[in-house]
Amino acid sequence: MTAGLEIHAQQPPVSGWHETWKRWLQRIYASDRLYRWSLSNPLTRSVTRRRTRQLFDLMAGFVHSQVLLACVRLGLFKLLDDGPLTIAALAQRTGVPEAELQRLLLSAVSLGLLEHRSHSRIGLGKLGVPLVAHPGIAQMVEHNHLLYQDLLDPLAFLQHGHADRPGRKGAMAEFWPYAHDEAATQPKPSAADQIRRYSDLMAASQVFVVQEILASYYFGDHHCVLDIGAGQGRFVTALARHAPHLELQMFDLPGVLEQARECLAQTDIAHRVQYHPGSFLDDPLPLGADLMTLVRVLHDHPDSVVRQILEKAHHALPLGGVLLVAEPMAQDSEAPASDQAEAYYHFYLLAMGAGRLRTPQEIARLMKEAGFVAVEQVPNAMPIHGQLVIGRKGPPLH
Repeated sequence: MTAGLEIHAQQPPVSGWHETWKRWLQRIYASDRLYRWSLSNPLTRSVTRRRTRQLFDLMAGFVHSQVLLACVRLGLFKLLDDGPLTIAALAQRTGVPEAELQRLLLSAVSLGLLEHRSHSRIGLGKLGVPLVAHPGIAQMVEHNHLLYQDLLDPLAFLQHGHADRPGRKGAMAEFWPYAHDEAATQPKPSAADQIRRYSDLMAASQVFVVQEILASYYFGDHHCVLDIGAGQGRFVTALARHAPHLELQMFDLPGVLEQARECLAQTDIAHRVQYHPGSFLDDPLPLGADLMTLVRVLHDHPDSVVRQILEKAHHALPLGGVLLVAEPMAQDSEAPASDQAEAYYHFYLLAMGAGRLRTPQEIARLMKEAGFVAVEQVPNAMPIHGQLVIGRKGPPLH
């Protein structure tokens, strides 16, 4: 099973009305005559224009991302947060020649990042405002440059993961060593800077999925929460303030928790947190929590590691205890394609190492195999940031 799709050595026979209907539609969409007619018909013109625009956006997507990256690196969103400026003023502040900067600014306006204001000035657009309000977005924009390096030759990138070429050596894999190198679970002291680098990024980029969890799941029935793969404690910090009655535990690699302890030492929640250093590949999980959370953890690892984590969580939980999994998830193969973010996560996780994007149904199946019962998906408002699946530890089967 790969990314939720079975790989067949031979093409299965195709039959049925649904496939016949799809083939007929494919021929219709390819018709030049239909294309010209749809543009001349006021009732269908908007549909044809929208599909043409979608295809063009796919082709131009790399340019769009580089426009965004250039704006971030020039600090344009921060500059314009104080108010709109003329192109000449922006050129003077950024050191970019006015003629070249104008092309960048107009491109950013077309993408909704910036907008025209009165007196020939440029201001923040509706998509530029969040980059000022949430610094983690800009950090991810900068970080994605590593992914684009790996994808310069997409076919070479895909072939690199073949069975006779084990291990990934790209820029993204180097950034996330624990995702493909078991030796990285016990990093040397010299790796402290590397740990801080990826821990800082995880903390900065976790804010949206944390909001989804706190808004979607009720914590009032629990007394102690263990966050597995806790990083610098962004989720634990938010949860502590969201649910003041909770006791809190953090489990992660020793070097990561050492930095987490430093981050939380001066906060008002430090006295409520217990630190449990270890590796979920080699060490048991601590006891005492009636709720365990895995926030953006499982998708970093292959099924064999995921099964270990889930089994250890099931063993450590008390009867009736709950496991909550929150991370970006794939769509079920039967659902109509609608989430373009899925394409990003599939390639990002491939570049990281051994992880993959799973559907909620796949995660539920793995949880049931580990012994969890009453496994269900928790609805949340913004699935693009992450989806939630929970399971409960039931009595042993006889």
